Amino acid sequence: MKKIFITGITGLLGTNLANELLEQGHQIKAIVRNPEGYVGKRNQNLELIQMDLWGNYDDYLNDAEIVVHIAAETATNLLQYSDYDKINYQATKRLFEKSLVNHVSQFIFISTANTIGHGCAKHLGTESQSIKKPFNQLYYAQSKLKAEKYLLTQESDTKVKILNPTFMIGAFDSKPSSGKIILMGMNKKFIFYPPGGKNFVAVKDVVNAITKSFENGTEKEKYLIAGENLSYKDFFSKLTHITQQKSFLIPIPKLLLLALGIIGNGLRKLNIRTSLSFPNMQTLCLKNYYSNKKSISDLNMRYSSLDTAIKDSVTYFDKINQPPNKF
Repeated sequence: MKKIFITGITGLLGTNLANELLEQGHQIKAIVRNPEGYVGKRNQNLELIQMDLWGNYDDYLNDAEIVVHIAAETATNLLQYSDYDKINYQATKRLFEKSLVNHVSQFIFISTANTIGHGCAKHLGTESQSIKKPFNQLYYAQSKLKAEKYLLTQESDTKVKILNPTFMIGAFDSKPSSGKIILMGMNKKFIFYPPGGKNFVAVKDVVNAITKSFENGTEKEKYLIAGENLSYKDFFSKLTHITQQKSFLIPIPKLLLLALGIIGNGLRKLNIRTSLSFPNMQTLCLKNYYSNKKSISDLNMRYSSLDTAIKDSVTYFDKINQPPNKF
């Protein structure tokens, strides 16, 4: 049994991680702004502390063996870099410093694949590649990369490992976050898809990578946690096949998306919050694919089928009655 301190427990990954750790009999302490927002398992081994990342949580860290830092600002519509830096870098630095003071053995930082240079189908992105356009223009990726660089340069007795998941799919996406892509296709007669593609990974595989990193992996290393590389068209085709729905897949022209991005840039200059921006639209137009070889060899990972993750997500959204109305 390990004593584990978690941030971001109410999100997709945090909830699935808590479920697994409790199933394994570990003790969890987690800071959370609203305990009622947590929809996962509960038992005597779970302690939810109502507090944000700027609270005085030292007393809850003093017996922790491992910190898993998941909490992050991931919104795509914020206008200033400082909106991301405060949570993704400054709060990470503060948590790590407090972990040092409290002699935490391991600090597992959940970052993003976007800080690593992507590749194409023939030449997949690996951990050795530096961040590329357009991701290096996104404040989210910039702030996560800044936190990574800070952690990797610290000399301490607390072992740091960084996991870089790709786009996660699975159940318990209560907000929802990445599960929005499932809702874009569920029960829709017409599904509009962009020309690009990305790597999709089952959230349960990311949970597995985290628990394996407790015993496996090398200190101060980054690990891509990556599943299947798919175009958006192939992803939605897989979704409609799994749900057995009859939908028409309609491509969105690249020029239209880029034009919307230019409009979004103009709106942002007027201090109007929008997810539309030229870099955001560029990401939808490219195929950013990644390799999982390093995690397989170093963390002893075995990846599951994305089909199962999609089924889990669809079943979850059906259960909580969140699927959208038909188009």
